[in-house]
Amino acid sequence: MPQYSPSMLKQLRADILAQVSFSSLPDDMTWWLLGTKGCHLCELAEQRLVEFQSVVPMSYINVDIADFDEPLMMQFATQIPVILTQNARLDFPFSVLDLQNLL
Repeated sequence: MPQYSPSMLKQLRADILAQVSFSSLPDDMTWWLLGTKGCHLCELAEQRLVEFQSVVPMSYINVDIADFDEPLMMQFATQIPVILTQNARLDFPFSVLDLQNLL
């Protein structure tokens, strides 16, 4: 899996926070599943997260890239689904074992 520096991840999360309205701000432990409506791969990725969540206590939120401005949306348009954590970015396809490695 490609490595992203902590500063790159922090900046990316800040860019997303600046553009998306959350009902409440997610904490640093919450994983973000970047995707969009009607994305079959995004649905598969969410199924994997739900499977993972059944054995590991964790939380995630769905973040729709359609809510991003065009430059940010284009960064992900051909890469979704993507999981962002405070310390990592994981591009699809991924397995439950890949999710375990994010911990």
